[in-house]
Amino acid sequence: MKQLFDHCDHSLYSNGMTFLRQPMVRDIAHIESDVVVLGLPFDLATSGRPGARLGPDAIRRASVHLAWEGKRYPWQFALWDKISLHDAGDFTYPVGDPEYFTAQLELAAEQILHQGKALLGLGGDHFVTLPLLRAHQKIHGKMALVHFDAHTDTYSQGSRYDHGTMFFHAPREGLICPEHSIQLGIRTEFEQSNHGFAVVDAMQANDMDAQAIAEQIKARVGDLPVYLTFDIDCLDPAFAPGTGTPVCGGLSSDKVLKILRALQGINIVGMDVVEVSPSYDQSELTSIAAATIAYELLHLWAIRHK
Repeated sequence: MKQLFDHCDHSLYSNGMTFLRQPMVRDIAHIESDVVVLGLPFDLATSGRPGARLGPDAIRRASVHLAWEGKRYPWQFALWDKISLHDAGDFTYPVGDPEYFTAQLELAAEQILHQGKALLGLGGDHFVTLPLLRAHQKIHGKMALVHFDAHTDTYSQGSRYDHGTMFFHAPREGLICPEHSIQLGIRTEFEQSNHGFAVVDAMQANDMDAQAIAEQIKARVGDLPVYLTFDIDCLDPAFAPGTGTPVCGGLSSDKVLKILRALQGINIVGMDVVEVSPSYDQSELTSIAAATIAYELLHLWAIRHK
């Protein structure tokens, strides 16, 4: 009998519930998978406009536009020939409890990593990166941070749960090496001597060649394990209006994709894409950009590890 509900060629508007249409598996302990996608619907640490809790769902739905490609242009290999990926759905927590979220996300991420799987986090506000870094440090030791953002997030005056303080705390907790870490796209107030990261600000990045930026990143991180975090507000609001803290003068999506593709070979061990707030988006511009960047990060991981 014909299988009426199991047609392999889904349309763009049907069943877009997982990242890149990959299988949804809640019990990841019993699957063979190289990478696990975990949604992080949390925005209790925002200082600007709220709504990033809706980001994971929006990114997944936008990723449907990418899922039809057998081989992602201009990469020279088909991703699914190299890696297997499962979507573990969203990390859930009691509403309004950032303390529980922070502690339990660290444990959940550590569990995934202990199984030999890599983790791609979909935020959520940028605070989610701190518990993820804590989990990755337990597995990989001290790491280099590659951080795309409009803000340094190294501010010391915030509360315990603040999406502008993660990279103030992370070096002090021994999670990352500032002397091997770099921030790209910064265009808000910062004092570099206060945090020790290398910075390629947005004005510099917009004037530089993407390959030159990538070479600077590679020289900075060396062969250390790299955690790459991408705050979508690194992009100019023309390319990503759907975010809580938009800042004009950012990078274009074209420049960012060229930089990421030129990072082939870095020892990327962890990755996230954060701060998509779809309530402020226009025509899914931000969600599509975030899904595309996440897709590129998977290629970076695959080319190094598989």
